This record gives sequence, C-alpha cells and structure tokens, in this order.
Amino acid sequence: NVGNLVCPALFDLGERARVVLSSVTEGEEKPIKYPHMFRASDLVLLNKMDLLPYVEFDVDHFLAHARSANPRIKVLPVSATRGDGLSAWYTWLREEGASRARSAEMR
Repeated sequence: NVGNLVCPALFDLGERARVVLSSVTEGEEKPIKYPHMFRASDLVLLNKMDLLPYVEFDVDHFLAHARSANPRIKVLPVSATRGDGLSAWYTWLREEGASRARSAEMR
C-alpha cells in the first residue's frame, strides 16, 4: 500500500533514492506521524510553498521534526504551481543520478 507513508518506508522497493513529498497544507507534524518515512528518505520536497501565507505552518518546526528523524535529510521547498524551487529539484535528480552511476562503475 503506497497510499500512506508507512509501508513504502519499511520495504526495499529497489529504488536508488527515496524522496518524500510533503506539503504545507498537510501540517508540520508529518515527520512525527511518519518517522520511518523521513528516516529512510534522502530528500523531502516541501510543496505548496506558495500557500504558506494562507495556512498555519511553521517551516522551522517542520525542519526540526524532519531532522530529528533523519539529521542528514535534505529539504527542498518548492511550489509546483509556480515552479519555484523546481530547478533545485532537477539539479538534485541529475546529481543523484550521476553520483549513483559513478558508484555503480566503481563496483
């Protein structure tokens, strides 16, 4: 069941990297509710940043919760609607792919 954030984190699905998608409309407690997913992930895409002025969401609290689950997790704020932050997401994908390819070549 990939409809929640528990099951995918508990099983090896053969992925090269794990990215969790969260949004400001879901609340800042998501990393507390689903610590396994945040612990297992390499990156958080924090989406709907364009709605931040209209919802109660403390980015600093979210970051603290995410990093308490996984101190190495990277968080990219994005707005898919406006395109904000997507260039950083594309860069991460390219760099992650290149890094994984280099690692595979060294084996």
